[in-house]
Amino acid sequence: MKHINIAIIEDDAIVQESLRDFFEVLPHMECLLISASVEGFLKDQKRLKKTPDIVLLDINLLGMSGIKGIPLILNEWPNTDIIMLTTFEDADSIFKALCAGACSYLSKKTPLKKIQEAIEVVYDGGSYMSPSIARKIVNRYAPKRNKKSILTPRQTEIVAGIVAGKSYKMIADDLFVSLDTVRSHIKNIYKTLEINCKAELIKKSYDNEL
Repeated sequence: MKHINIAIIEDDAIVQESLRDFFEVLPHMECLLISASVEGFLKDQKRLKKTPDIVLLDINLLGMSGIKGIPLILNEWPNTDIIMLTTFEDADSIFKALCAGACSYLSKKTPLKKIQEAIEVVYDGGSYMSPSIARKIVNRYAPKRNKKSILTPRQTEIVAGIVAGKSYKMIADDLFVSLDTVRSHIKNIYKTLEINCKAELIKKSYDNEL
């Protein structure tokens, strides 16, 4: 059975307690550290004997914001995935977090079981968005009617899946194609758009440049 190590950066004591109590009863998840700020987290992490697989990160924190803290956390743990867990659902915060390196974005309204599901999806290599967040991303992605897309219809479908937080396998299943076909399309999309990563792709969709 997989074992997922988790760290939490959250300054609300009630949210901290709720998450801690929830993870304590899950045999395949372990909460290694809870900090109230990015600064405190970067200091406290030095005593950890294990590396977190997932960090749940709030945005509105005392001191440094969660978004500004993302690069610092990834500098310490480049293989750790960051899931934003926040009350901020505006498009600007969403895309700033994703472009900074977060792989998923959850509203604090998300039920605990859905947070567990998100962690498991991310651990398995996917991304996860709360439905309301995914809708905002898709709405931002929607091309203007008078603008011709530089991507093919199939590539556009794949990009829509990516910005909605779906894994490559989920996209392949939705489109009834193989995983290799999706990867090939993504390679061509990156080449066409002259980009190198998913964050750049999401930003281009946000800026209506597709």
